[in-house]
Amino acid sequence: MRVAVIGSGVAGLAGAAHLARAGHAVTIFERFKTPRPLGAGLLLQPAGLAALDRLGLRAGAEARGARVSRLLGRTPTGRTVLDLRYAHGRPGDIGIGIHRASLFELLLTAAQDAGAQWRTGAGVVRLENMETAPRLRLESGETTAPFDLALICDGAHSVLRRQVCPDAIERVYPWGALWAVRPDPDGQRHGDLDQVYDGCRVMIGLLPIGDDPADPGAGPAVSFFWSLRTDELADWRKAGLDAFKARVAGYWPRAGATIDGVEEFGGFSEARYLDGVCRRWRNGRAVLIGDAAHAMSPQLGQGANLALADAATLSDTLADEAPLTRALPRFESKRRPVATYYTWMSRALTPVFQSDSKLLGWLRDLAMGLGCRLPLIRNWMAWTLAGRGRMPG
Repeated sequence: MRVAVIGSGVAGLAGAAHLARAGHAVTIFERFKTPRPLGAGLLLQPAGLAALDRLGLRAGAEARGARVSRLLGRTPTGRTVLDLRYAHGRPGDIGIGIHRASLFELLLTAAQDAGAQWRTGAGVVRLENMETAPRLRLESGETTAPFDLALICDGAHSVLRRQVCPDAIERVYPWGALWAVRPDPDGQRHGDLDQVYDGCRVMIGLLPIGDDPADPGAGPAVSFFWSLRTDELADWRKAGLDAFKARVAGYWPRAGATIDGVEEFGGFSEARYLDGVCRRWRNGRAVLIGDAAHAMSPQLGQGANLALADAATLSDTLADEAPLTRALPRFESKRRPVATYYTWMSRALTPVFQSDSKLLGWLRDLAMGLGCRLPLIRNWMAWTLAGRGRMPG
């Protein structure tokens, strides 16, 4: 088939690599002149690592990234709120913290080596003739030749989502985060996803991510993040960088040491989160995958993992099912249950980590502290974290 892949994020590159390896003629359409990753670090969960292994890229991710064996959440006074190990779900499970640029490079190389072609500076604004032979209308005004299949992978803020699903629900969260990639202050490559909470208004995290492609000589890196209401960004800048550093250090000295070397606001990137729910992911020969199909907040760290699994499952389904009109519904039926599970779980967890409620923060600390001590609940939490959805059976 002639396949158009719209977007070169995790879903787009993984989908392009799988389908090009299967012998399809794949063209990736990217609106940027030079494809680049957006964001700082991410956590590859066991389910995402299994999907990455399908492309032969797991070893590369492990070599560039950092092993993460547990999630640790504490209050500023040091009281443990969350202590969840991957092995609680399945012995031997780990996560891999990795810089987005490292994962991007692995997937980009895989797609190019498989023969995928590129059109950069070619943003897609509309799809035409989706039912039989999709054509892409580009920002330049050009309309492409027809394709047999269009993969819509343009991310959480997809401009094409409503063409496939006109009644899609899109809700922008009032909370986002500030991110920065910094050298690990302790020089450790591997470790925990470590977080400090003060109610629901303050959440600080340090995620080991291994190599920093932008500064390869700096040693092991961590991804720092700070939860922030998006309408408070102006106040954050007005208060000044020194005041922010002092506030972070007051909550958590190690996090303060991590960002101490940041000299300007440009050292932080801003992330805004969107919740997107689609009643259907397909329309004719066009299909949404990754965040374009099921955008969610990052509370469970599942975005990249779901995208990798979407791409692998789509490739399998296209190989097993014919014609395409049967394959795409089959793909959606396979992937929708797990995506729906994480959509609802992320939606439920977002206000207990990012909101103005004092009560929810207190209840969260109590419930999670208790849950981590009860084997059945603890194992379900670890299984959910691993990206496998509900407990087996």
